[in-house]
Amino acid sequence: MGTQTDTRQHILGTSREVILGKGFAAVGLTELLSAAGVPKGSFYHYFKSKENFGEALLEDYFDKYLKHLDDILKPDGRPAADRLMGFWSLWTGSATQCEFGSRCLVVKLGAEVSDLSEPMRSVLQDGTERIVARLSQCLMEGIEDGSLPKELKPVQAALSLYELWLGATLMTKLRHDSYAYKNALLVTRQLLDLD
Repeated sequence: MGTQTDTRQHILGTSREVILGKGFAAVGLTELLSAAGVPKGSFYHYFKSKENFGEALLEDYFDKYLKHLDDILKPDGRPAADRLMGFWSLWTGSATQCEFGSRCLVVKLGAEVSDLSEPMRSVLQDGTERIVARLSQCLMEGIEDGSLPKELKPVQAALSLYELWLGATLMTKLRHDSYAYKNALLVTRQLLDLD
């Protein structure tokens, strides 16, 4: 069982890099197989179709992302506002952009696959909703510990912040500079009344 899981994970891991570079529709099965170094039969052993593979790729991405997000936001003695700002700061650092910034699969595939594949769109929607729920929880903790304003509406603020940072990521890709991240950080601090 371990070898099967390893092979499946290897296909997902190597393919993610290819898809982050070119997008989903532009990458053919031959290129995915070549990147993973597996035969066609192995691919179809784990995935019924390219679309099914796309769903699995996104599910794997969100599983890893959410685990990392949970580690960052978990209560650790610091005020919730500090933990939350630590998360946003990670988006601006080049070492971690693979997970939180310019190489985000939500940004890369969101517009592309939402019109092509309802199952993949559904995985994207579910994954982003789980991210927003975790951000909302951290915001609630900030209200409770006094590090964030009492009048803050956690659900709406979490959604607005996540949308702000996704937009900043897209603009960073378009402009090839970090201005959008700097602006998002400024707006985040203003929204959370941290200045």
